Amino acid sequence: MATRQRAGALGAYRLTGVLPIFNIMNSQLWRRVIAVAVLLALPSLASAQGAFVARSIAPDSGEQRHLANIRQLTNGGENAEAYFSADSKRLIFQSTRDGRTCDQQYIMNTDGTNTHRVSNGKGKATCGYFMDGDRHIFFASSHAVDTACTPRPDPSKGYLWRLDPYDIYTANPDGSHLKRLTNYGIYTAEGVLSPDGKRIVFTSLKDGDLDIYTMNADGTNVKQLTHDIGYDGGPWWSPDGKQIVYRAFHPTDPKDLADYKSLLAERLVRPNKMDLWVMNADGSVQHQITHLGGASFGPSWTPDGRRIVFSSNYHTNPKLGNFDVFLVNPDGTGLEQITTNATFDGFPMFSPNGKQFVWASNRHAVNPHETNVFIADWRD
Repeated sequence: MATRQRAGALGAYRLTGVLPIFNIMNSQLWRRVIAVAVLLALPSLASAQGAFVARSIAPDSGEQRHLANIRQLTNGGENAEAYFSADSKRLIFQSTRDGRTCDQQYIMNTDGTNTHRVSNGKGKATCGYFMDGDRHIFFASSHAVDTACTPRPDPSKGYLWRLDPYDIYTANPDGSHLKRLTNYGIYTAEGVLSPDGKRIVFTSLKDGDLDIYTMNADGTNVKQLTHDIGYDGGPWWSPDGKQIVYRAFHPTDPKDLADYKSLLAERLVRPNKMDLWVMNADGSVQHQITHLGGASFGPSWTPDGRRIVFSSNYHTNPKLGNFDVFLVNPDGTGLEQITTNATFDGFPMFSPNGKQFVWASNRHAVNPHETNVFIADWRD
């Protein structure tokens, strides 16, 4: 995985470590000896870190109904939010690989090969997506406001998401020609391209609350779609572009509302109560379709638009961290469980051709809380 990039990152680290020796010794001989040593070490580093190849994983009980030929594509760190290219041949995803402490954006083939970083390595990056017939990508990054990895939220306050100062950027699939698309300097992320390639739907805190917006693919003509107090996020276009599914929590209890506003002032959100909503693409006819009472998130659509896939922990003790993937009809009926592993399964997406299914999971993790990307052939 990411052989060239990972070797390059470690190589840079090692070279930084020996630079003081160059300054102190100022010797051609020492320069040659150390340079040769580093060059000799790089192939072994690349070999050791690139040794992992996609491996077959047996389905858990009941998963074989829909999932066949499951393969694990990544190994180590936190890897998530893997989304297909339009031609179903590549995935863009976020990862803490390369020894990083916060996410950057990467692209890989759907067999796990040719992994390479596409964000600039500064700050945090999230929510990548392909655009322009796969000739370009866009993703959110915080590097313009903060080039460091922000600390994780205080665990004494419970499970929280930090609302980092993301803006949305476009780039070539190799990461070159990075261009800023939004300029809010506050949480603006969760972008998804419309099926016709003309609009991007996204979530932003730019007007003081977490709301959903659309804009043209060039960043112009921004329109706000949601207005109720609370977290409206994770929007995803239906395949015909006429509807948007999203997750939402609109606190009505005074205590819940006060907690939400207090955390929001600290650029935090508590995602333990969320259900799925659907609205028309212009923001009209907003209505709740699930009433599960847990944390449901990461919705997207089946390629035929007949069902919605998402992740939820409603069926288990939330303290266990056990999320599973479910299908539901757009009217909220026909709920069906897809994954059954006793850990986290989330961020599901179907390939545009409908043949494959990708998601992130903690299953088969070598280290606690390690998350990897898995792909399977879809059985309808």
